[in-house]
Amino acid sequence: MIVNLSDQHSLVSNWVSELRDVNVQGDRMRFRRNLERIGEVAAYEISKKLAFKTVEIPTPLGTHDSKVLEAQPLLATILRAGLPMHNGMLNYFDKADNAFISAYRKHHRDGSFEISLEYMSCPSLDNRTIIICDPMLATGASIVKTIQYMKDEGTPKEIHVVVAIACTMGIEYIQRECGDDIMIWCGDIDDELTAKGYIVPGLGDAGDLAFGTKKQS
Repeated sequence: MIVNLSDQHSLVSNWVSELRDVNVQGDRMRFRRNLERIGEVAAYEISKKLAFKTVEIPTPLGTHDSKVLEAQPLLATILRAGLPMHNGMLNYFDKADNAFISAYRKHHRDGSFEISLEYMSCPSLDNRTIIICDPMLATGASIVKTIQYMKDEGTPKEIHVVVAIACTMGIEYIQRECGDDIMIWCGDIDDELTAKGYIVPGLGDAGDLAFGTKKQS
């Protein structure tokens, strides 16, 4: 299932427009905050799909049968670009467990690259609802490798992927490699991908815009 949060006019499309805008991107704090906001909205929307249970809550004047989450999700982020969106989701799923993955593009001299996944810190993944966030879903290779790695480590109940901007080709790659049961939540969707694997019109390098430029590995 694919959900484009910009399909309907909302504040999400406003925040995505600022993420894209070269005249706004220079404000790193605002860039990070807009990613965080998208993470918050995605968390709220995903919560509607999760299982709830009824518990009796004591109040100063009596009791109330309240609906609460049956189980906390596991929030996973791909370092480093995913951190602002992860913080946004953690603002809403404030009791969630967390996982951190170091999937990144390892570039070669000829301009090509491969995805290197060298580290993952996480609790047990068995029977868990996992929400993976990364601002850009371009080729889909990082997300696919992360999902495959997680499935090798345990048996998740379900997997959600949250991104600010996705490319159609990347979405199709995830569906082809991981199955249609992966739910993908997008701030917006673009159709074009360059030969070097960058989304057009996209927004550029989300990690650099959020945290500063890095030395290519």
